[in-house]
Amino acid sequence: MSKTITIDGDSIPFEDGQTIMEAAAAAGVYIPHLCHHPEFTPHGSCKLCTVTVNGRACSACTFPAMDGQDILNNSKELNDDRRRITQMLFVEGNHLCPGCEKSGNCQLQAVGYYLNMLDNHFLHFFAPRELDASHPDVLVDQNRCIFCTLCVRASHKDGKDVFAISGRGINKRLIFNADSGLLKDTDLDVSDQAAHICPTGAILIKRTGFTQPIGERLFDHKDISETSLEQEQGDHDR
Repeated sequence: MSKTITIDGDSIPFEDGQTIMEAAAAAGVYIPHLCHHPEFTPHGSCKLCTVTVNGRACSACTFPAMDGQDILNNSKELNDDRRRITQMLFVEGNHLCPGCEKSGNCQLQAVGYYLNMLDNHFLHFFAPRELDASHPDVLVDQNRCIFCTLCVRASHKDGKDVFAISGRGINKRLIFNADSGLLKDTDLDVSDQAAHICPTGAILIKRTGFTQPIGERLFDHKDISETSLEQEQGDHDR
């Protein structure tokens, strides 16, 4: 007999070693997230994937699936909390969606739409953040970084460790592995996965902005729940 968990009343099978996120995705159940990626070790930093497991709040990307778990995912309380987290991510950075070349391909923006985020709710921090355009092919706009650490994990997998997170609170920053502190003096190559993994517009490839017209971008046609499940299931099939 296969082992199962229950998510919002539905019985979901799982394999030993799977997290709740992995089991849910394999069964076609979307759990909102931003810092999770199926190719990397779970980090649990964004907390969007928080679910209630037998009455206890847990991160679905890090918490193992275990037989008999009763899980709430799509509840009003959880989605209200996720909406607040998303709003905080917007006001802690400087996200100007109408003028951002990642608009329509941005996972943060798409999660906001999914959660029916209609305003920012909180006052903006307007944190002073820098832009590094020193690299010949890649630009980093700190204004849009949400500290998901996906670029850090991807660069480690690339064998280069170009990126790291430094500081705390309002002084938190994405930093680069170079004595000068500039991106141009790192080993980053435009072909590296770390240059393409960013879920927002913090890491951009130069000379490609708006080559794909607004209205023809990923989330202009697909809900993030659909694209996320396609990514998860595609990685599981490989």
